[in-house]
Amino acid sequence: MNIRTYCLLAGLVVSLGFFGEAISADRLSGPLAARVVRVIDGDTLVVRVRIWLDQEVETRVRLFGVDTPEIRGKCPEERRMALEARTLIEQIGGDKVFLHDVRYGKFARRVVARVSSIRSADFATALLKSGLARPYDGKKRQSWCDTKAH
Repeated sequence: MNIRTYCLLAGLVVSLGFFGEAISADRLSGPLAARVVRVIDGDTLVVRVRIWLDQEVETRVRLFGVDTPEIRGKCPEERRMALEARTLIEQIGGDKVFLHDVRYGKFARRVVARVSSIRSADFATALLKSGLARPYDGKKRQSWCDTKAH
């Protein structure tokens, strides 16, 4: 390996280290105590969270790792399941939740996080166990109306 190749590789390794730090700075490990403003559906809620001294922010939080049916779904079964999922989150969440591993979502108007409360260690796990959610990796979602997808 010549000196030029060595220097290029060393520079790449150093720059990747800085890039990794920048990415990790865009995450908050938590737990961050938050007040539930409203539950939109099974995998999205609006919370008010203190981010610094007397600084509070109201934001949408999408549950990490799950997809739930949509309230305005394409078929009656999806809409029914969506209401059940929202009710479950309202019941296990109450008015105070904790946000963990908070990071930016695909859309600028919300963040993605693991969410817990005194009633549930992990909302996503509760939804999965109830059959009201599917694992979700951020890619294309499956239809809730396709009987083969259940």
